[in-house]
Amino acid sequence: MERLWHQWKYLIAYVIPLSALTAMLFGQGITAYRTVIIAFVVIPVLEVLLKGQGPNVEVSEEQRLSGNRIFDILLYLNLPLVWAVIILYAYRVSSEPPDPTTWVGLTLCAGIVAGASGINVAHELGHRENPVDQWFARLLLLPEFYQHFTIEHNYGHHKNVATPEDPATARRGENVYSFWWRSITGSWLGAWQIERRHLQKAGHAFWSLHNRMILFTIMQLVYLAMIWWFFGLQATIGLIAVGVVGVLLLETINYVEHYGLLRAKLPNGRYEPVDIRHSWNSNHDLGRIFLYELTRHADHHDKASRKYPILRHFDESPQLPLGYPASILLSLVPPLWFYVMDRRLPGAGQLAIN
Repeated sequence: MERLWHQWKYLIAYVIPLSALTAMLFGQGITAYRTVIIAFVVIPVLEVLLKGQGPNVEVSEEQRLSGNRIFDILLYLNLPLVWAVIILYAYRVSSEPPDPTTWVGLTLCAGIVAGASGINVAHELGHRENPVDQWFARLLLLPEFYQHFTIEHNYGHHKNVATPEDPATARRGENVYSFWWRSITGSWLGAWQIERRHLQKAGHAFWSLHNRMILFTIMQLVYLAMIWWFFGLQATIGLIAVGVVGVLLLETINYVEHYGLLRAKLPNGRYEPVDIRHSWNSNHDLGRIFLYELTRHADHHDKASRKYPILRHFDESPQLPLGYPASILLSLVPPLWFYVMDRRLPGAGQLAIN
């Protein structure tokens, strides 16, 4: 029974995209906010009440679970669900323009799906070398206009995390709103720089179709043009807003994951290796399931190739007092966030805002 639960529990994650699909089809007024309510009311309350602390997978089970294709298929199924939400949103907005309250609700629902079922799943797949997984990741990142994430995150963030060189590491005393701008712009510019170095090493011209950043830009412009052609201006504006919501959700998670943590600088000028002390962890069961174990983030940074079903919890990692959804809400109120989190920062290892 325990083995079946571990294998199929991630089906619960589909509640997020399926709730958004029903919102696109039937949502009106407050019922257009059903995904928002599930993600940021129901889940945080249940995590406080249940206080689940799921154990780590037995070492003897890791190889079997890592090779089980069911876990990959569960990720792949997010692609049609995300795109179904996107297309239904565009159709709904273009065919019967909703009232402002409903429009905001539908946009937030679609944006949460874009972030949680889109960018988050793309993050897992983007770390894999399989070309199919890489293309699934790029298609999941397309509606958020964030395909460069696979470049900067893999080759920038994982190298520079918990240092001043990483735009996706929030500094102690930095509020989430200023962090959004610094991380979004810094990650985009960083991706261009990483790609330039990659092209030089491979002997390719910067202004060529070997440049993934140019290809991603073309794909995103074609996507926008197709939305405009088939669904009109209002749907296009709405889907840009959906993409923004998805990106802000991602960046708020980035803020929560590494706030204030800093790797020590060694005498040779380099930083100490990344380990389980350089990411905030949350072992709350529901957040782990809905985000495909992203909340066990310290183990992910310790070894990025570990697949999500075998990521481990470590008591030695900095621990968030709340699950990810509640922590996201807490971060939106900076004075309260600083009050709760600054006292939890390690005495040595605080990256203070300049």
